[in-house]
Amino acid sequence: MQLEAYISDLLYRYECVIVPEFGAFLTQCASAKINKNTNTFYPPKKVLSFNEQLKHNDGLLVNYIADVEKIPYEEAVKKIVKRTKSLNSYLLQGETLSFKNIGDIVLNKDGKLTFEPSYNLNYLTDAFGLSQFVSPNINREAYKKEVETIEKVIPLTITPERRKARPYLRYAAVAFLALTLGGYIASNYYIGEIEQHNQLAQEEANTQLDNKIQEATFIIDNPLPTITLTVAKQSGNYHIVAGAFRIEENSTKKLNQLQALGYSARKIGKNKYGLHQVVYSSYETRAEAKRFLYKIRREHNSDAWLLAQKLN
Repeated sequence: MQLEAYISDLLYRYECVIVPEFGAFLTQCASAKINKNTNTFYPPKKVLSFNEQLKHNDGLLVNYIADVEKIPYEEAVKKIVKRTKSLNSYLLQGETLSFKNIGDIVLNKDGKLTFEPSYNLNYLTDAFGLSQFVSPNINREAYKKEVETIEKVIPLTITPERRKARPYLRYAAVAFLALTLGGYIASNYYIGEIEQHNQLAQEEANTQLDNKIQEATFIIDNPLPTITLTVAKQSGNYHIVAGAFRIEENSTKKLNQLQALGYSARKIGKNKYGLHQVVYSSYETRAEAKRFLYKIRREHNSDAWLLAQKLN
């Protein structure tokens, strides 16, 4: 039984996943951060932790395993108990338990479990597609020499050093701006006169056209039959997400691919990070959406996930 895979699935949607008789994996949202020393941007994420005191079975993990593996609840409990016994045995022998995409657990000298989280996977669905990156330093003095070269030709002082050395150029700049502003005002007045004339002419033409239409009589001997199309409109607050894309063209390409395969795919707009979201379909209830999600993961896309969001 791939216990860590089931735990990983639930961590996307829940803040606490308890493994009966072993402990609980917890998540806490952390905001985006910027390291000013390295100019590194870290997107928002869920920070993982482990609490060995929370061992009571709350039914979440057991129900999920029973649902996915299509087995009775009692059998799922037995499988988890068997697995946790072996995990505790490994810890007592001094071994390190590695849960894929979750973290490592080891028993320290004081007999307590210590947890080192893994940073390979971000369980915050709102940050899907975001990754850390390093922004290069901005050198604001890089083009100073080029600007000083241009100042030798253009009679305007740009750099602070030239402004101090040539105060008389301030007056030249003021005169230049005054001439430019005067020409701009005159141009706007002339353009306004032309637009007013064009608007009057357009209104007169529209009036003549309306009169012609009122005088015309249309007689249809054989009207075409009326066709009524019934289009099923998707609704619901539970959506199976196929992907979120920063470039809208990529989201359109993904949408066309899914529709070509027969899925009722659609776009549901941008999330708060500006990513264009494409979904397989939407459902009214979480249970119905989960059943379709498991099917999609088995047959088409193992990275699909469930989004609970009310659309405007």
